[in-house]
Amino acid sequence: MSGTSPALQPPADAVRPVRHPDAPAPGELLGAHYGQCFGCGGEQPHGLHLEARAGEGVSVTAEFTVRPAHQGAPGLAHGGVLASALDETLGSLNWLLRTIAVTGRLETDFVRPVPVGTVLYLEAEVTAVAGRKIFSTATGRIGGPEGPVAVRAEAMFVEVKVDHFIDNGRPEEIRAAMNDPDQVRRARAFEVNP
Repeated sequence: MSGTSPALQPPADAVRPVRHPDAPAPGELLGAHYGQCFGCGGEQPHGLHLEARAGEGVSVTAEFTVRPAHQGAPGLAHGGVLASALDETLGSLNWLLRTIAVTGRLETDFVRPVPVGTVLYLEAEVTAVAGRKIFSTATGRIGGPEGPVAVRAEAMFVEVKVDHFIDNGRPEEIRAAMNDPDQVRRARAFEVNP
């Protein structure tokens, strides 16, 4: 990253992240955390439909295909959509920690244009944890998992309680998520983003 802000530098007392013993196994598809999520939800017609898989340690890989609805300049992905893909991938890391966290800060570098029709291959990992703060990095490549870097990001997520969503979300969606009989889906609904 160029020009990383001090807010994204882990403090001296930060510790290495520890994968939760109940985290999905490496290679396991994480699935959508919420059907209406713009990043990963299957119920969003113009969403990214990003699919993340657990990696080794506290890392994930993800993919999404840039569709015409995601363009900014003619034929190219909108920078905000690419930032959303990075944010969604970084947020998926919290499932490996089994922590509810929201994006506190996200900094992105746009290295090269990403054409419509391109599959963006994303990798992310947690680099440090300091109290409620979770520090992580991500890259997005085109042409394959080893292809040239198109985008990259550094982020700091902040651990929150489920009350954060209950107090700030729309009541009908909160009720629907809270009433889901599937304990895992219920927990995952409150996984990422403010």
